[in-house]
Amino acid sequence: MRLAVKVLLAWFALFGLVVGLWQAVFPASFYADFPGMGHHWVSPDGPYNEHLLRDVGLGNLAVGTVALVALFSGGVWLARAVGLAVVVTNLPHQLYHQAHVSVLPTVTDQVLQSISLAAVSLAAVALLVLASRLPASAWTAPQSGSRGPAPTHL
Repeated sequence: MRLAVKVLLAWFALFGLVVGLWQAVFPASFYADFPGMGHHWVSPDGPYNEHLLRDVGLGNLAVGTVALVALFSGGVWLARAVGLAVVVTNLPHQLYHQAHVSVLPTVTDQVLQSISLAAVSLAAVALLVLASRLPASAWTAPQSGSRGPAPTHL
């Protein structure tokens, strides 16, 4: 189970940092080209909004950063926070796109987008459930000179 949590954290770190960087630094490219390989899933859904794309990108960068910190620190509570944050972010995102899937140009795009969003939601729920099953009650007394208890590690 610990390996699965680490793999999921690595995925959310990579996804959050790569996609978030694309959105935050190159919002016009993200708008026109996401997810790539000839598919266009953002531009059919409304006019370009640089501010919105950059803000969403910064949110993805934040989640990716916390996932990276959780992965390297081994903090169980951080892993739980990443899972919960992605559930809170992605489930409404997925529901919106499921309700508006008809804006995509092809049935292939509709199916691929639905599958990819469902996979992210399922991975987030899996991370939350798996990280919640890890013991977090093993907090120890503060070490001499430290400011707080040592966290339980993955």
